[in-house]
Formats: sequence, C-alpha cells, structure tokens
Amino acid sequence: MRLFLKDHQMLVGFYVLQMLLVPCVYWLSGEGRPMKIVLYGMLISTVVLLVYLVIRYFQLQAYYRLLEQPRKLVNEPFQTLGNSVVAEAIQELLHELERNRQNEMGQLRTSKEQQVVFMNRWVHQMKTPLSIIQLTLEDVEDETAGSIQDELDKLRKGLEMVLHSSRLEQFEGDFRVELLSLQEVLRSSIAENRRLFIRRGITPDIRMEGDLQIYSDSKWLRFMFTQILTNAVNYSDSKSGKKVIITGYKQEERTILDIQDEGIGISSEDIHRVFNPYFTGERGRQYHESTGMGLYLVREISARLDNRVELFSEPNEGTLVRFSWIHSKYPK
Repeated sequence: MRLFLKDHQMLVGFYVLQMLLVPCVYWLSGEGRPMKIVLYGMLISTVVLLVYLVIRYFQLQAYYRLLEQPRKLVNEPFQTLGNSVVAEAIQELLHELERNRQNEMGQLRTSKEQQVVFMNRWVHQMKTPLSIIQLTLEDVEDETAGSIQDELDKLRKGLEMVLHSSRLEQFEGDFRVELLSLQEVLRSSIAENRRLFIRRGITPDIRMEGDLQIYSDSKWLRFMFTQILTNAVNYSDSKSGKKVIITGYKQEERTILDIQDEGIGISSEDIHRVFNPYFTGERGRQYHESTGMGLYLVREISARLDNRVELFSEPNEGTLVRFSWIHSKYPK
C-alpha cells in the first residue's frame, strides 16, 4: 500500500490542484453558478478518482507487494506480478533477465568443468615425469640426491593440492563414505610422509585409545591428515627429540583426534585467519613453507565430510589441530 500511494501521489497532487482551480475558474468567469453545483461536480470527480485508485490497486496489488520485497522478486522471478500492462512488461523483462542469467551460469559451469578436467589431466601427466625422476634418483648416491628428493616431494605434494582443490567443487561425486579405522588411515598418512619425518628428525608419537572407528572417506581423510602432518613437521625445529604427538580418544558422543607439534606456534594476531585461503601469516613468510591453502582445504573438506576441525596455538608453544566426529554419524 505504501509503495502504491507513493507511486500515485503526483496524480493525487494534480487532482487536488485541479479541484482548487475549478472554483476559481467559475468565479473569474462571472457565470455565477451556484456553489452547490461546483461542489457536486468536485464530489463526483473525487468518487471517480477513488474508484480508479481502488481498481488500480487491486490490479497491481501483487506487483507492489513484490516490489517491496526485492530479494524475493530476484529469487522467484517467474511468479505473477499482476494483469496490468506495466506488470506484464516488467515480468517479461524479469523473464528475459533470468534467461540471460541461466545462460551465463551454464557457460560458466561448462567453463569450470572444462578447467577441472584440464587440471586433472595435467596433474596426472605431471606425475609420470615425477615418477621417472624418483626412479632415477634411487640410483644416485650423491650428496645432492637428498636436496633433489626434498624438492621432488614438494612438487608431488603441490600437485596433490592442486588436484584436490580442483575436485573440491565436485566433491559430492568424488567421495565414498565407509567405516574406517582411524589408526590405519593415520598410519597410512604418516607412511606417505616418512621421508619428511626422517629428513627433519621429527618422530611421530601415536597414542590411540583402542581401535577408533569413524564414517568418512579415506582418500580425503588422508589428504587432510597429510596437510596437518606436513605443517607440524615443517614448523618444528629440526632438533633431536622433537615429536608430533597424535592422540585419539572418545569424549562423550564424539571421537577426537589431536595432532600436537612442538614447533614455533602461531601468533595471536594470525590465529583467527589461518583457515582463510592464501593466508600465510608471519610464520609462513618466515619459513617460506606455506602456500596459504593447506588449512583452508582442510576446513572445506571437513565441512563436507561433516566433521569438526579446530586449531589452538601459542607462539613458541606449538600448535594443536583437533579433529572430531560424532560417534557412528554418517556424513551427509
């Protein structure tokens, strides 16, 4: 109603002006018509105007109501706006805009899918030369072999990150949920990174309360653990006796996995931003090991697997990453 009145306030204003001018015209013309006739004419005109406004309001009632709720109008552009010419024209405009939007979204979706396919093929193609380099490196007994192996592992992990990043948008079609032994998945992740542990002189210390089982996807779970374990090793000082302590236990209705390092920790001003994409923070810039994507991917994957991930840290006191799952809960 408010929008309708605002839209017709100029019409009402001109009508009031007209009603004021009519008696003046009669008075100036000197025709001497009785005032009753003038007032009667003004009354008829007022009634006609009110009837017109009432009919117009009911014609455009749906139109004005939707205009007062622009968000609903954008989300539901194909609903009826009314039977007036203006409403039909606006509805046709909305239909055309919606068709254009759908076409653009289809083109963007197709382009995104092509980009993902290309990225996946490229990553798999790059794995072949990396495997050949790895085989060649096994026959080399030079001091530089260790440095080459370091860079080779970084390349391999970088390719895995690119591959999982590209698959994240199609996550629903790329995961399989099953009942997993948390300890087995964890040991598999540690085995994949054993060279990194050995090279940095860091020891994984696993402390599990029995055979904890969760519902999840083993591939994505290993990727998340690898990201956290890699961070734990990279941000730990290469001193003898340093450990990454991995603790699994049950707490009320949840299964908990804590991964605690004895590294440099995270500054208080960075702690709330570590899960943001491309954020490296003060420590990441200092050690040149961070891409700013590892923890972001861990958070995104955790959300899709319906588990919780939390991070606690103090400067020079190490970092604790906590995963938790509801007992026997099947991810959505």
